[in-house]
Amino acid sequence: MSALTPQSILEGRSSNRAPVPLIIGLVVSGICLLLALGFYVVLGGTAVVLAGTVLALPTAVLLVGLILLVDRLEPEPRLHLLLALGWGGGVAIIGALIVNSVSGELLVSVLGSGPAEFATAAVIAPVVEESFKGALLLFLLWWRRTEIDGPTDGIVYASLCGLGFALVENILYYMRGIEGPAGQFWLMIVVRGVVAPLGHPLYTSLTGLGVAYAATHRGPGRFFAVVGGWLGAVLLHALWNGSTVFGLGGLIIAYAVEAVVLVVMIVILVRDRRRLVGLIRRYLPAYVPSGLVQPADVQMLGTMPGRRHARHWARVNAGGVGARAMGDYQLAATELALLHARAQTATIDPRAFHARRDAILGLMRAARDAFFRRLPQAPPPPWARQQQSGFFAPPGQIQVARLPQVPHRR
Repeated sequence: MSALTPQSILEGRSSNRAPVPLIIGLVVSGICLLLALGFYVVLGGTAVVLAGTVLALPTAVLLVGLILLVDRLEPEPRLHLLLALGWGGGVAIIGALIVNSVSGELLVSVLGSGPAEFATAAVIAPVVEESFKGALLLFLLWWRRTEIDGPTDGIVYASLCGLGFALVENILYYMRGIEGPAGQFWLMIVVRGVVAPLGHPLYTSLTGLGVAYAATHRGPGRFFAVVGGWLGAVLLHALWNGSTVFGLGGLIIAYAVEAVVLVVMIVILVRDRRRLVGLIRRYLPAYVPSGLVQPADVQMLGTMPGRRHARHWARVNAGGVGARAMGDYQLAATELALLHARAQTATIDPRAFHARRDAILGLMRAARDAFFRRLPQAPPPPWARQQQSGFFAPPGQIQVARLPQVPHRR
């Protein structure tokens, strides 16, 4: 059996191959995305679909970049992020198109055209769309629960899923705008691309918060957190869709509520980053006796500028190998702190904890050894003025036997 790659260790996999459920999810999402785009082509033609795609992409690319910036301190696996984006733009879109269309036709026969259109937009669509998007988060909770370490992870996965949905949905809206009056087209561009581009990511983020709570806590509250997050997503979505019937005043109220929710999300993200930094400063000093970590390393790991400066310093002194080694060391140390947090909340089995801890420590040692193979006589790093950094400690100073014992709650 071949040695695990750093990425496999960081993701907690037992092999270097992509997991089968992940491959199946990506394939299904891709097929659904192609089906959705094929349906659009049937509706409006290839040229109109391409035009709608060109109009929808800039906003989506910008927002994906912002979400990835949020995810820098403890980045999620790239294929998982791709699955979230693809699920929203494929599975959720196809599911919503089918269920919303069928439900709309049934309501027309019962309520008539006008009331049925409003009921579909304000009631049916929010429930259906947030359920299909939320299904991806439930899948991650069941299959890769250990990848969700806190509110930031829940928000990141949910936002990408919602963004994938919004991207493909916006193509359809822009197609309709292109074929309609010029004034309606520009209004569509402003509303969908400028005024409210965060709608779907914001709605689904509420579900993401509930799922994140369920992934990091024990007890019956987990179920209510997931259901409560989903209900919040549905209600916020319904508020926006239903506000259109009340004209400009309704839109202003809905926009104000969404703005408040957005501010709350930003506060949660900031607090969660501080929590993660606190975990690093709380748990990593216990590994100082082992020689793998020193107080200077803890300070370096606690800030994004410090991490970036350390990678730059490693690249200058040891090239790409040194930069990759430093990156692996930083991510492994962060995962180690999060692993201890799970142990303290008893959301990981003790045997699984020790197995994963050994793998992470092995990666930290391997990263250090890779650096020294590239640069045998490493100069002291600038962030360790009075002490030797654990990463750059001379060979032979690492005491692997002295590891902290972590009690588990029962």
